[in-house]
Amino acid sequence: MSTEKVHCLIIGSGPAGYTAAIYASRAGLNPVLYQGIQPGGQLTITTEVENYPGYPDGIQGPDMMVHFENQARRMGADIRYGLATKVDFSVRPLKVEIDEEKWIEADSVIISTGASAKWLGIESEQRLNGYGVSACAVCDGFFFKGKEVAIVGAGDTAAEEALYLSKICSKVHMIVRRDEMRASKVMQERVKNTANINIYWNSETEEVVGEKNVSAVRIRNNKSGAVQEIPVSAFFVAIGHQPNSDIFKTWLDMDEAGYIKTVPGTSRTNIEGVFAAGDVQDKVYRQAVTAAGSGCMAALDAERYLRKGFINAKRHESSGM
Repeated sequence: MSTEKVHCLIIGSGPAGYTAAIYASRAGLNPVLYQGIQPGGQLTITTEVENYPGYPDGIQGPDMMVHFENQARRMGADIRYGLATKVDFSVRPLKVEIDEEKWIEADSVIISTGASAKWLGIESEQRLNGYGVSACAVCDGFFFKGKEVAIVGAGDTAAEEALYLSKICSKVHMIVRRDEMRASKVMQERVKNTANINIYWNSETEEVVGEKNVSAVRIRNNKSGAVQEIPVSAFFVAIGHQPNSDIFKTWLDMDEAGYIKTVPGTSRTNIEGVFAAGDVQDKVYRQAVTAAGSGCMAALDAERYLRKGFINAKRHESSGM
């Protein structure tokens, strides 16, 4: 198996990875970025983005990611197709296997592998993804202002998104699989006390209805078997996200959900020289603009780490003379 030595390796693309590549390039770190299984990240399956600064008329998610990638390339980043399949953080340089074919030896590693939304797994949900189906109410709710929408989920995230939607949509139909919610008591009470949120207990989604856009959702009561169709313009899935962090689990500190832990106010992990940015370490905000900001932090942290190592090496050389 071949081996290549690099100064700064970035694993994953999206706003965090590309921004890290831009800043690392400007710092002279000659970054190599492997785009991962979904080049451009979650934004490549997003239609219009209206809340990212600098795009007054909005922009399509895939187009925005092309802009990010082009800017990173212009700055000098080496951007490649490929998937990190294994790591060894017990050695220096740090080792990352790509596509089970080659090893990259890196002085520093920035992890920006993101998080993937959990889906229900029904055909119509995927077919209408971006055409009324979304996994982010905060991102896409605005497009359905004044309309009726549905949301599925029962945790704090679902409750928060239902409350957010209730402020801009005429009615929110909340689909809950059991006869109770998993959300905190405070969030449950807020949802129940919001007049335009209608909760459907013991209910499961059978189909998202629509040819080109969402027009309704068909649900079934799992106790009585009764089926009903609710006219809606959008269907939001809020059953959680899964951070793409599996290959790092034996090396990095993570929370119970698999999000990489970083030192507060930094991108540093528990292993020196390894940094994390974007949704793989952020379960709170999960926005393109915050991911980009954390990518900047990771590149600056990596540059400081490498500079410190270079200075220490020079001092060691000087003391040995």
